[in-house]
Amino acid sequence: MWAMIVKEFRQLRRDRRTLAMMIVLPVLLLIVFGYAASFDVSTIPTVAAGPQAAAVTAHLGRPFDVVATAPDEGRTWAEQQLRDGKAAVAIVAGTGPVQVLIDGSQLFTAKAALAALAAKQQAASRAGVVTQPPQVTVLYNPELTTKDIMIPGLCGVVLVFIGTIITSLGVVRERQSGTLEQLAVMPLHPRDVFLGKIVPYFGVAALDLAIVVGVGVGVFGVPFNGSYAVFGLGSVLFLFVTLGLGVLISSVSENQGQAIQLSMMVMLPQVLLSGLIFPLSSIAAGVRWISYLLPLTYFNQISRGVMLRAEPLSALWQPFLFLALLGLIVFTLATLRFRRYLAPASPHRSNRGPAGAGPAPGPATPAAGALGEVASAGPGAAGSAS
Repeated sequence: MWAMIVKEFRQLRRDRRTLAMMIVLPVLLLIVFGYAASFDVSTIPTVAAGPQAAAVTAHLGRPFDVVATAPDEGRTWAEQQLRDGKAAVAIVAGTGPVQVLIDGSQLFTAKAALAALAAKQQAASRAGVVTQPPQVTVLYNPELTTKDIMIPGLCGVVLVFIGTIITSLGVVRERQSGTLEQLAVMPLHPRDVFLGKIVPYFGVAALDLAIVVGVGVGVFGVPFNGSYAVFGLGSVLFLFVTLGLGVLISSVSENQGQAIQLSMMVMLPQVLLSGLIFPLSSIAAGVRWISYLLPLTYFNQISRGVMLRAEPLSALWQPFLFLALLGLIVFTLATLRFRRYLAPASPHRSNRGPAGAGPAPGPATPAAGALGEVASAGPGAAGSAS
């Protein structure tokens, strides 16, 4: 038994990736999520419109943070600021009662705003100050229901699960079945292999997305107020990024276990740091920067903006731009990774003579010679050699 224990310790020591995941990952997750797991909202972006905007905002105080005032504008401008995601609370202070508009699609921020307004009204009453209470209106999620904000985000979680975990097993399966060598001798460009890997999963993920949205709207009653075209374009970009991440993970994993572990490392931060569960404003600044590197952060902004607030494409250009940049980076890295596997076949193909004549005479690298033997022996020999 002691010999078996020693053997397992030695094997674990040689498997440095698994050892790092067992020791470093729990500590890293504890630090990151310890700062991120908070529902407290300390800052509420606020805009004010109307002739009395400056006077009203001067008495707001914390947690309201006035980011813009427009004395010449009215309720239409205030609603547009909320729709475009530029603020969570809008105040319209004209000649009549003060109107407070709250974006209900930001659930925890909306609840914090309502609580802060109630506390200020009670403090004024205790101080003997008679004030007219403002007219509070919650937009985009009047009932402040959780399902209306969770289901648009869950659409992204489903795509992350399929795109990252399922797709990550692709190249690993090729390596373990011995067909990676056959890909190396085939006349394929790295981009061909990359696109060939993600297109089938793209179709399945698109079908799952349609099912999730259909069930959310038809069964749970989640509104879909925006454009299907804008939502579809954002979904395509997001799918491209997540599928590319899955292929990239599979290309750096030696077996399916490592692929699943790396996929979970990529998926967990996206679920917890993307604003799906915890508000981005409540995440500590030292950890918040990670949120802006995650594609699910931008898809949450697109899905909630389109489904709940009917945001147009012009108001969502930033998340679209960042998703496109992330897709370009992932595509480039995955292509370079596949080029490492497929590059040895290039000299063989370029030096090959007419059909059946074999390789042209001349110096050959060891990699090219090995690939030539695999190609001349046929696919069956390639499978048995692996």
